[in-house]
Amino acid sequence: MLMLGRGEAVSRETGVDEFTEFVRLHEPRLRQALVAARGAQAGRDAACDALAYGWEHWDRVATLDNPIGYLYRVGLRSRQVTDRRSLLFHGDAARIPDVEPKLVDSVSRLPQRQRTVVVLVHCFEWSLSEVAEVTGLAKTTVQNHLERGMRSLRKALGVDQ
Repeated sequence: MLMLGRGEAVSRETGVDEFTEFVRLHEPRLRQALVAARGAQAGRDAACDALAYGWEHWDRVATLDNPIGYLYRVGLRSRQVTDRRSLLFHGDAARIPDVEPKLVDSVSRLPQRQRTVVVLVHCFEWSLSEVAEVTGLAKTTVQNHLERGMRSLRKALGVDQ
């Protein structure tokens, strides 16, 4: 038996089904958020680590108000080495058409929260509400990080505001 923390005992099979559905619904967003924060490979590995932790502690994680936000924070603490140079692309960004060569370096220099918000909003096309939900930040804080990050990028790339 598996305890769900709500005083409900369920069979292990039901817990597997619940967790499988959770992963199906939320793994892509969790992975994208961690890739934005940690880099391509480290983010994918951190998402796997976070989901493994989620499975090990599913009886508690399933009862949380925001389990994806909790697992995002678990993934941020993962031992995977962050690779800021692989945030947007695998390989040489200069070989990808229509991409400013200085963009990858400029994005990689942003502070983590600004970088994460900018990548999620402008690369993965998330709404500010979606970013706020997964990162656990207030929507106004997400907006502030986005504005600061974009201002820094414009300055680094020499683009008029």
